[in-house]
Amino acid sequence: MLDAAGDQVGKVRDVVIQMRTEGRAPRVHGLVVELFARRRIFVPMPRVHAIDALQVMISGTVDTRVFSRRNAETLVVDDLFDRTFTRDGAQVSIFDVAMRPVRSHDWEISAVAVVPAGGRSRFSSLRKKAQSTFIVDWDEVPALVMTGNQSTERTVAEMQDMKPADVARELHDMTPTRRAEVAQALDDDQLADAIEELPEDEQVSLISILDPERAADILEEMDPDDAADLVQDLPEPLAERLLARMRPEDAADVRNLLVYDDFTAGAMMTPEPVILGPDATVADALAKVRSEDITPALASMIFVCRPPLDTPSGRYLGVVHVQRLLREPPSTMVSLMLDNDLEPMATDTPVGAISRYFATYNLVVAPVVNSDNELVGAVTVDDLLDHLLPADWRGVQMDGALAGVNRG
Repeated sequence: MLDAAGDQVGKVRDVVIQMRTEGRAPRVHGLVVELFARRRIFVPMPRVHAIDALQVMISGTVDTRVFSRRNAETLVVDDLFDRTFTRDGAQVSIFDVAMRPVRSHDWEISAVAVVPAGGRSRFSSLRKKAQSTFIVDWDEVPALVMTGNQSTERTVAEMQDMKPADVARELHDMTPTRRAEVAQALDDDQLADAIEELPEDEQVSLISILDPERAADILEEMDPDDAADLVQDLPEPLAERLLARMRPEDAADVRNLLVYDDFTAGAMMTPEPVILGPDATVADALAKVRSEDITPALASMIFVCRPPLDTPSGRYLGVVHVQRLLREPPSTMVSLMLDNDLEPMATDTPVGAISRYFATYNLVVAPVVNSDNELVGAVTVDDLLDHLLPADWRGVQMDGALAGVNRG
């Protein structure tokens, strides 16, 4: 495995997959990579930039903590290789597995290579075994097909393509014991997204029952403003313990948000808006907002600042709307198309003033600056709605008050 600079990171040792229901091929979640110190880590598929016959190339940052398998996950090498099953009346064993991309960063198992079962290891007489290998479809292999008796695994598989709010509703309707079992088996990113949609008391209850390492991982995956809201509701000793276990940069984002008063722009903003320097081009900006990790609201506006380009940034210069970018040549610099009529908000702007600001300028995201005119974050319309609605609105929704709306 190579990083973006072409340096070797380690060696791929296994592939992590998860079963899916309704006759769908198992999804590939990521790769188990052994670093040079023989430490095994997990690299999610969205970090995989390219794969060829000799190497895997990745981009972005990778978490170097030791890999730990979730309950509903299957390891291709450890769990499937040499596994036997009956096909056309004969015993065969799994020799190899193929996977294919189905869309950007999304891979699934496509076929399985099998050989006549002979009680010999896959790693003995490879040449002889390869000569007798034949290919079968993935759904001909019982180990890759979801069965009705896999309760937690089936539930997690059914949740794979649900929206976060629907996953949250399913968790809300479960008993505490069942909810804990399913939460332990969900991916970090999926559980984090679902927790953000749960009522506050259930967020606290669920994060509190997780192992501290796992709970810290979940907080890292959450949007910083949502993580800060949750941390603020936790008992102080637990909150400090989880913050101490988070990556320093993620913990710093959360701690910075905790210093602002509730129901102000500083408290509800995200510290991760899309920021570019004045010499960036339209092409640079469009490439930036194309990232799947950026929400539609944040992708609607580019914030232009002097370096540094992380919050708190250098001097804030202005904003560029993405619609304007679409009308300009790719080589045009973003600094030539700033919206000078949009004044940024201060960190202590109250929620009432924020709502009037959004209504006045027809916005879905707005800049927030500090007293030194440095960009410190951005408030999105969903952050605003979350603070305008009654405190128990998520619980009311979970209990079915919006059933009529959902049917429409």
